[in-house]
Amino acid sequence: MMARIGVIGGAGYVGLAYAAALAELGHDVVGLDIDAAKVRALAQGHSPIFEPGLETLLQRGLTSGRLRFTIDYGEAVPEADFVFICVGTPSDATGRAEMGHITAAARSIARHGRGHTIVVNKSTMPVGSVHVVAEILAEHAEAGASFAVVSNPEFLREGCAVQDIFQPDRIVLGADDPAAADRVAALYAPLGAPVLITDPRSAEMVKYASNAFLAAKISFINEVAMICERLGADVSVVARGMGMDERIGPRFLQAGAGFGGSCFPKDVQALAAMARDAGLATDMLGAVAAINVAARSRLAGKLTAHLGGLEGKTIAVLGLAFKPNTDDVREAPALEVARHLLGAGAMVRATDPAAMPHVAPLFPDVHLVEDAYAAATGADAVVLMTEWDAYRSLDLDRLANAMRGRLVVDGRNVLDPAAVVAAGLVYEGIGRGVAPPTGPSVASRWAQAAPVAD
Repeated sequence: MMARIGVIGGAGYVGLAYAAALAELGHDVVGLDIDAAKVRALAQGHSPIFEPGLETLLQRGLTSGRLRFTIDYGEAVPEADFVFICVGTPSDATGRAEMGHITAAARSIARHGRGHTIVVNKSTMPVGSVHVVAEILAEHAEAGASFAVVSNPEFLREGCAVQDIFQPDRIVLGADDPAAADRVAALYAPLGAPVLITDPRSAEMVKYASNAFLAAKISFINEVAMICERLGADVSVVARGMGMDERIGPRFLQAGAGFGGSCFPKDVQALAAMARDAGLATDMLGAVAAINVAARSRLAGKLTAHLGGLEGKTIAVLGLAFKPNTDDVREAPALEVARHLLGAGAMVRATDPAAMPHVAPLFPDVHLVEDAYAAATGADAVVLMTEWDAYRSLDLDRLANAMRGRLVVDGRNVLDPAAVVAAGLVYEGIGRGVAPPTGPSVASRWAQAAPVAD
């Protein structure tokens, strides 16, 4: 059955993806955003976000007449059966989720709501936010308007958002009103996904706990990588062996320069902040964040050690987005490494298939070029920071001929070390130890310390 849906934050990553997807599912959707320029671009079928398949979905929704965009709450809310809140919740200086956009959206929804409206908290909000939004709606509601609030966290992966919406692992809903949760669940019924309906606080916690756990897997394998380097093991093989255990699984066990983006760093910080506010210590969450920061420092240290310092060196950085198939550079490891290199006196020449327009105003001292080979021209070292397909399949001979130096630092462990060496280059990965450490081995020290059997 067709529903009328308003999406607040409809020009943002989550809002646009869900607005276009809900229109594709047959609903009448109005996306609202305060950025008039983005709204005009969306109305013409141009997505402001680099996300595979999203612009096609947007254009189909516009053509069908089921999707439109506005800057006016008066167009998006009064006739809506459901209003999705998809605005940002960035971290403040203490790591807490900043709720200003949420509260502003809730007040505007309350002033424009007519009849009964189900408000869906799709943004990642602190535990207890369903009740906060419900209180704001009740306080500012017009006469005759009523609201129910449902937590419905999103689990989208940038670069795979369209796939994740139409093929979700699960739909999580949290509400004090079971009937409201059932109505939201009906919107997703065509997807055939498992649905978990629970209390609001548990639903909100599912999102934070999920992202923190995935971040912990990445930090865990990066710490294992550090140990592998010292003991002469290869973390790529170790991770493969671990992943064959169905209790562990292979995903998020790729050692490298650490995680970035708009979710993992922010959500780990926010969960730790919520715990602090509750009087609890979170040693593990602190370690996850600290290991992630250290991964970037160790990568920069590899360059320094191999080159005998960075002053006056030219470093080519391949990849600027925090992951492939997105133009998002928020918390991108590549930018942290570039900042370190510039601060140490190196010249940085960088490239990325999608993210360079976002990097240019942030790093005017970084020389942005069109491709990997232009970046490598005259470089003392190349460091691969984002595992775009174009970098997985580099012509290594061409790369070697362009470079001045020989060093390739594979910050994502996606290149074939043997192929890099065969091209006359020096390969340095993350956690790919190839020789035992100097001095007595761990095994020999253990054997020397072991008691002799009678």
